[in-house]
Amino acid sequence: MSKAFTKETDSADDDEGLALPPLPPGGKNYITPSGYARLRAELLDLIDNERPKIVDVVHWAASNGDRSENGDYLYGKKRLREIDRRIRFLTKRLEIAEVVDPRLHAGSEQVFFGATVTYSDDEDGERTITIMGIDEADSRMGQVSWISPVARALLKARVGDEVQLPTPGGVRHLEVVEVQYPPRSAAT
Repeated sequence: MSKAFTKETDSADDDEGLALPPLPPGGKNYITPSGYARLRAELLDLIDNERPKIVDVVHWAASNGDRSENGDYLYGKKRLREIDRRIRFLTKRLEIAEVVDPRLHAGSEQVFFGATVTYSDDEDGERTITIMGIDEADSRMGQVSWISPVARALLKARVGDEVQLPTPGGVRHLEVVEVQYPPRSAAT
């Protein structure tokens, strides 16, 4: 029999993408309140909306008979595996998440988790980044994970401090120019 007609196993697909980004030894999975809310909303949407819709499609497609050439059935089963994998991933990440509110450091000139830091570099000039959790950082938005090399170099530094950033091309010197946090709300 041709390899093209052998049954695909679900177990191979289930393990892909489950590797969680590594945390430093003894480290925690820090996340901002807004990042936690986004991940939780995605999880609930997958469980309450997306998954039931796909289950209905698969059920309908299965009732049509021959499943071997039924595109709705095959695509639906594949999509269900993707959704279940994402649900498992989000569940694990939310279970180990430690929510840290960066507003607690409002007014501080020291770099902690959640800070928006402007630093100067001899090579690149000034750059601004926000230190976020592993699961919420988006480099396109100027956000970096708190375990990234630049964030680790900047953490606990104060305005005016110069820190060293080891890179493959040699050590770079960064000077902290400004540190900002979201403002505290009236209720805090």
